[in-house]
Amino acid sequence: MAAGLASTLPGAALVCVAAGYALAAAWLSRRKPAPRGAMSATPVSVLKPLCGAEPRLYANLATFCRQRHPCFQLVFGVRAADDPAIAVVQRLRRDFPACDIALVIDPRVHGSNLKASNLINLSGAARHDALVIADSDVAVAPDYLARVTAPLVQAGVGVVTCLYRGHAIGGFWSRLGAQFIDDWFVPAVRIAHAGGSRRFAFGATIALRRDALAAIGGFEAVRDRLADDFWLGELTRRLGLRTVLSEVVVTTDITEDGFTLLWRHELRWMRTIASLNPAGYAFSFVTFTWPMLALGMWLAPLPLVTAAAAVGVMARSVLAGSAAAALRAPLRDGLLLACWALALAGKRVWWREQVLPVGDRQHSGAATESSPNSARFTGIHTERPL
Repeated sequence: MAAGLASTLPGAALVCVAAGYALAAAWLSRRKPAPRGAMSATPVSVLKPLCGAEPRLYANLATFCRQRHPCFQLVFGVRAADDPAIAVVQRLRRDFPACDIALVIDPRVHGSNLKASNLINLSGAARHDALVIADSDVAVAPDYLARVTAPLVQAGVGVVTCLYRGHAIGGFWSRLGAQFIDDWFVPAVRIAHAGGSRRFAFGATIALRRDALAAIGGFEAVRDRLADDFWLGELTRRLGLRTVLSEVVVTTDITEDGFTLLWRHELRWMRTIASLNPAGYAFSFVTFTWPMLALGMWLAPLPLVTAAAAVGVMARSVLAGSAAAALRAPLRDGLLLACWALALAGKRVWWREQVLPVGDRQHSGAATESSPNSARFTGIHTERPL
């Protein structure tokens, strides 16, 4: 009897927690969208670090050129004079001649995070006090800038950020990758936000004022941090400023059309999350609905437990959003569990041909301007429209 209870109680508890989480995630994801917030006409500079000719790069960047905003500037930055992204920026200039577009070509490396180095190099070309940083693979609606910058006029706001949906570019594996975002990451953020947490900031969008950026030490403060987006928010929060989650939702491309590429990408995400919140990450296994329900029913094969698991399966199917995605959900959740477990053991990730440690290091001295490794980087070339 005691041996039976030793497995039955944990199994029943696991099913109840996993099913309850799936219900909460499905409800928050499917409820009516938040009403549109205020609009802002504050002049804004958008900083876009680029690296290479990504799929759909022109289409994504063009959505920023089509903004219904009275005064905005787009500042693109690359490290190499032969970067294919330069041709895309030049095409944007031809196709959107009324758009204020600056291109910064600067090879200097300021730290181990090359994206942060790029931001340091291009930030000097920004002319406005309101700044928006957005990843290169993000697409936005025409009212995006007016809406995400509106909260910056409120006293005490440090960073405005927004959630994003996965846009699969390719076949089965890219669709599975989009579910990582839509079925797991976004619901987890919504639940944390509903519970009062504001400890996040996402590279899909970070809007902040120039004075707030200067107060944390500029982009130099994140030059040696892998999770630069998170730390831009965290450092402003440490100044007593609030992080606002905008009602705006953008899309981000998922291009990994193969298991190895997708696994490497998701492992980087998982290890980064684990490094930022080890305790929360350790208990996040309850969010992997299908394997947790299966394990719980195996430990506690009781009618009530089976009924609770059925509720969890239905909620998980609603969260998936379509019949095809619901059919992929068991595999999606199983891969999440495997990636979660492997991420607990490792300390390095792949990021754009680099192998980096997940532990964020502040001013590590790796590849800084004064280091021998960067002595050859001396030129700066800034292009502006005449």
